[in-house]
Amino acid sequence: MKCLITGITGFAGSHLAEYLLSRGDSEVHGTIRWRSRTENITQLGDRITTHIGDIRDATAMYELVRDVKPDRIYHLAAQSFVPMSWVAPADTITTNVIGQTNILEAIRAVGCPTRVQIAGSSEEYGMVLPEEAPIKESNPLRPLSPYAVSKVAQDLMGYQYHQSYGMHIVRTRGFNHTGPRRGDVFVTSNFAKQIAQIEKGKQAPVLHVGNLEAVRDFTDVRDTVVAYYLALERGKPGDVYNVGTGKGYKIREMLDILLSFSNVKIETRPDPKRMRPSDVELLLGDATKLRTETGWEPKYKFEQTMKELLDYWRARV
Repeated sequence: MKCLITGITGFAGSHLAEYLLSRGDSEVHGTIRWRSRTENITQLGDRITTHIGDIRDATAMYELVRDVKPDRIYHLAAQSFVPMSWVAPADTITTNVIGQTNILEAIRAVGCPTRVQIAGSSEEYGMVLPEEAPIKESNPLRPLSPYAVSKVAQDLMGYQYHQSYGMHIVRTRGFNHTGPRRGDVFVTSNFAKQIAQIEKGKQAPVLHVGNLEAVRDFTDVRDTVVAYYLALERGKPGDVYNVGTGKGYKIREMLDILLSFSNVKIETRPDPKRMRPSDVELLLGDATKLRTETGWEPKYKFEQTMKELLDYWRARV
């Protein structure tokens, strides 16, 4: 089975490639840009085939789909950092929405019966009322950032292409996922890296933080990519599935878990630059639908994920 992962050099993309290879039934291809950092996939060596191309380039996407004719596309490539979407909203919309349009139009033009998984986000739910948690797929979408708006557009575009053209498209709304290789701009990885730097004497014993009261549902990335696979294989075409554990942690609780693995005395200090114009205070998912229809179950404990993330940074700073 030919599987194409857009954004294979990224956090989730590299873990998904590893999972597909571990199954032994997949030929794995991936998109990279000429300036992509490839350290996340160096361990995969020649077991994967990479293709240089930007999803914003319609011609490049057409030629890629024409040449590979993938049986499965896992569409993970995106501008995925919420704060950056405030700085560059137009670029976020162009990359995420136009990029996906190019992929879907390429599939139509080539005429191959490709199944597509669209990696949406829990940020699509945005402003969630306390009585609406845990969040089901039927919850209203009230996006609170340009990034979230772009993911809503991707999500609904997937539904539209399924309805209009009969394409086999499954949408997932992933709640926060983390683990080794998470980019250091994301909160769990940023805190872990700061702790590792403090332990090595490369940073003063002060950890800079943003909003610590927001509640997030954290899933280990290795569980998340299995959910992507199962949703595409067993989910209903055109449908949408939450990917989350159903357990919420305040950012402060997550930080306390990380700090519990260190013997260094560390002060936490709020940083105004880390505050967003409007933050999503509560993201707690209900993945009952995914579990029931696909048999997915998360295997990694949150404490284990945090320990492995901290050790990942300890080995790199």
